[in-house]
Amino acid sequence: MTQRQDLVQRALAGTDEWHRVVGIADRLDRHLQEPAVMDRLLTANQPGQSSGLVQATFLHEAIALGFRSEAKGLFAAYESGLRPDYHLPIDDTGIILEVERGKTTINNMDLLDFWKCHICEHADYLFLMVPIELRQNPTMSPRREFATVARRLATFFRPGNETNVRGLVLFGY
Repeated sequence: MTQRQDLVQRALAGTDEWHRVVGIADRLDRHLQEPAVMDRLLTANQPGQSSGLVQATFLHEAIALGFRSEAKGLFAAYESGLRPDYHLPIDDTGIILEVERGKTTINNMDLLDFWKCHICEHADYLFLMVPIELRQNPTMSPRREFATVARRLATFFRPGNETNVRGLVLFGY
């Protein structure tokens, strides 16, 4: 079973733009809930696997929704070489889709992904996929990545802490 948490700046909660973003998230979420996809996600979230294997479980659906893989030029103003896993332009903004696995909180990749969306001139929304639980090796206790990321990133949606990220849809696999 996958999990999901939606976070949006309070002033944008009822807007058409947010409803459109949520509609796209709903379609992706329905795909992730399919039994065959959930089986592939379970296999992809095993020790030693890469986020690329996770991406392969939903890539066809992401492309059908209009996401482009590793869109170049979104961060040209920063001369950083940054690029998202996927990007979908919508209206005058867009959605960045990032997929994490082994380094989600260990290397603060969740915060890096959020920061990338914050500085991106072409996206104000972030879809972030993280493991519900992560085992780096078969003998260790699982890390509760989804709960940790949800708690950490929710702070940016409290009044007074807003950033350029208008909304976040956090998917746990």
